[in-house]
Amino acid sequence: MRIVIQKFGGTSLRTTQERKKCAQHIINKLKSGYVPVVVVSAMGREGDPYSTDSLIKLALEENEILLPREKDLLLSCGELISAVLMSLNLRKNGYDAKTLSGFQAGIITDDEFSNSKVKAVDTQKIEDMLKEGIIPVVAGFQGVSESGEITTFSRGGSDTTASVLAKAFDAEFIEIYSDVDGIHTADPKIVERAELLSQISYDEIVELAHKGTKIIHPRAVEIARDAKIPISIKPVVSDKTGTLIHSLKHERPITSIACKERIVYFRTEMKNGEESKVRAQLFAQIAASSISTDFINILPDTAAFIVDEEKKRKVKKILNDLALNYSLRSDCVKISVVGTGMTGRPGVLSEILNTLIQAEIEVIQVTDSHTTISCLIKAKDKKKAINLLHECFFEDSSKKNKF
Repeated sequence: MRIVIQKFGGTSLRTTQERKKCAQHIINKLKSGYVPVVVVSAMGREGDPYSTDSLIKLALEENEILLPREKDLLLSCGELISAVLMSLNLRKNGYDAKTLSGFQAGIITDDEFSNSKVKAVDTQKIEDMLKEGIIPVVAGFQGVSESGEITTFSRGGSDTTASVLAKAFDAEFIEIYSDVDGIHTADPKIVERAELLSQISYDEIVELAHKGTKIIHPRAVEIARDAKIPISIKPVVSDKTGTLIHSLKHERPITSIACKERIVYFRTEMKNGEESKVRAQLFAQIAASSISTDFINILPDTAAFIVDEEKKRKVKKILNDLALNYSLRSDCVKISVVGTGMTGRPGVLSEILNTLIQAEIEVIQVTDSHTTISCLIKAKDKKKAINLLHECFFEDSSKKNKF
């Protein structure tokens, strides 16, 4: 069987009309000779009745303490609702379809609630359905632990479900449908002249996803990359071909610009003579709390880093417990310039800094890797900075030729 995994994002499932268009994409694949396995997210975004954020808000209205087990049970409902409605839509069009929870789809995870990892996939149930000509519609973002508990992945985990199933069934490719045309050189909501990329490498999109591009979950790409399964990012409502993610090699230095918001910048002061000991305790306790840090800058008497805004309270408690003096600011964003072709190419960092400094944009801190250069700046300068960097690397012909 020529199996394809089709995943539909929450924004593409909000209305009856949108769900009909999604169903038509499934039907078109069947008519093209493929065997689709469908994965769906919870419908809509924050404010919509069955979105993940709306379900969390509903629970917190009852009690501000939401236990991890109950949280995962609640959050698994959003995807189940989407899956049932999609199955009904397909059956209305004359195609046999059946809804499956993550548990029924055979997705076995570890015991960590809200951030579970897939350990195995029992493919038997879906294989039997496919042999009978039944379209499986799987609720994304969830599985079941070996102890029988319903678990969910990290946010955006329906993409992970799609890649896990693609690997388990040796699918030819994965299609991710949403309300965007594909991957662009920058967020088109910020940069009007942003260009749609016809293709991008696995490594570049992983970096972009980690740095704030929310179109696809980085773990989903990593799984597909390891299994050598290409991913297509496609729009539901337009005829654009979208962006193909695969093992692409190219020489362009810059592929896209990402922005990560809702972060908190911490800067600590270390006591003289105790720096190494206290610093080790600090980062050990942060790691033990499953908090990911970024933009780490360690000097003899200071340590600075950023965390996601939702981890702010936990980090403050750790710092207070260690009796550390610290400052924090929540008015920052991280702007990242990503491209596999920048490795070993001089002048990229200099151009970024010159562009921002000439525009009187304060650069609080800089970090880089082989494929990424990131700058921490004030949130109020976000749009200006991204547009200037996009103009520099993608629009100015003299600069484009230089790099």
